[in-house]
Amino acid sequence: MLNSNKILNYFKRIIWDIDVATLPWWQGWPLRLSRLVYVIIKDLTDRQITLRAMSLVFTTLLSMVPLLAVSFSVLKAFGVHDKAEPMVLNLLAHLGEQGVELTGRIIGFVDNIDARVLGLLGVALLIYTAVSLVYKVERSFNYTWHVEQSRSFARRFSSYLTVIMIGPLMVFAALGLIATLKSTTVVQGLVAIEPFGSLYSLLGTLAPYVLIIAAFSFMYAFIPNTRVTFSAAVSGGIVAGLLWNFSGWAFATFVVSSSNYQAIYSSFAILLIFMIWLYVSWSILLIGASIAFYQQNPEYLVAGRYPSVLSNRMRERLSLLVLALVGRNFYQRLTPWTLEGLARALNAPIQAVEKVVMLLEQGQLLTRNDDEPAAYIPARPFETTGVHDALLIIRAHNEPSYGSRLDMTAVLAVEPVLSQIDAAVSSALEGMMLKDLVAPPGVESSIAPLEPAQRPPVVRKC
Repeated sequence: MLNSNKILNYFKRIIWDIDVATLPWWQGWPLRLSRLVYVIIKDLTDRQITLRAMSLVFTTLLSMVPLLAVSFSVLKAFGVHDKAEPMVLNLLAHLGEQGVELTGRIIGFVDNIDARVLGLLGVALLIYTAVSLVYKVERSFNYTWHVEQSRSFARRFSSYLTVIMIGPLMVFAALGLIATLKSTTVVQGLVAIEPFGSLYSLLGTLAPYVLIIAAFSFMYAFIPNTRVTFSAAVSGGIVAGLLWNFSGWAFATFVVSSSNYQAIYSSFAILLIFMIWLYVSWSILLIGASIAFYQQNPEYLVAGRYPSVLSNRMRERLSLLVLALVGRNFYQRLTPWTLEGLARALNAPIQAVEKVVMLLEQGQLLTRNDDEPAAYIPARPFETTGVHDALLIIRAHNEPSYGSRLDMTAVLAVEPVLSQIDAAVSSALEGMMLKDLVAPPGVESSIAPLEPAQRPPVVRKC
């Protein structure tokens, strides 16, 4: 019997050890697709997607009624709130009869909300609860896109509230425009003529899928706190939309055959089924976000080849190499290095370079400029910053607070040995500045900088 690890390692060698750039497109795209499927499965097995989906389920249960209440309040001002219930029912249609009952309960909760009873504090809490769901979605997307910083509170609150209040109005305006166009004499005349009649029927069949794909694409394009290309957002939207429709069909089949759940859980069955459907929906949303990310950043498709943890020695070496490259281009007035440019020049996985660059930013050795994509320049003069000082910053990264309390010199002779090592390193690097790493005397660097036209877009952390 074959060992499963041997089969997995063989499969990994097939998809990772071949240079896709040397293959024609008709041979390269199945390999790229295999790598994408592999990293998506790896993301799922790492449980970050599933954990975040479960967290979003909990937040949804808390914020669904406030979210709908804020949206309905805007729709009431335009007299179209009565048409919102069918939209909620369509979203829960896959739950079968339970969907109809759940829709009635949700709309009933929304109708019972009265701002005069809640008071100012209650209304503020209502709006905050509604905004919190969108914020948690943004945090999940930012994690997928490797973005460390969220939007500011003021920008977050204004943007989220605008989407919550104006979004439903725009949806109903679009649906009303479509209905108006359908009723015009010109459209009705064209429908009576073939092949326009068949084409009209086909478009009517595809319209729900297109709307779902457009909704997913919109979220992938605007919710992450980074620049997302149109093609990446649409790619993720198409996959997520198709998965959502397929899972809806599968879930409807599951609901029909779930009479045992109703017998066991009684009135709790509707809540259980609803939570399962929310979990499936949020998981699909996050999978689509991962696909959009890898579509825009194919250099991250290296999960099967490189470890995610750097040794101390490799971290120090990679950090000094990055400092040398950035310093050389800065002092020779060449094009500043981007994250992907550094990874390509050093022939290193971009995840490892990204970790090192973040370390150097936190240590105030590097900073990013305002270019698009962002490039890196020295944060302090390299002429007056010693190599030993930089090495201490690199070594002390993530050092726990209890490190200074590990003093057992009275019992063990460890501290004197460590002191001798530090003294030897300090003596060897005495008088050597970071600018000396740019090009030692008499040595010409062989790594050429990448021109701006050669630099593909990378993730920018705003």
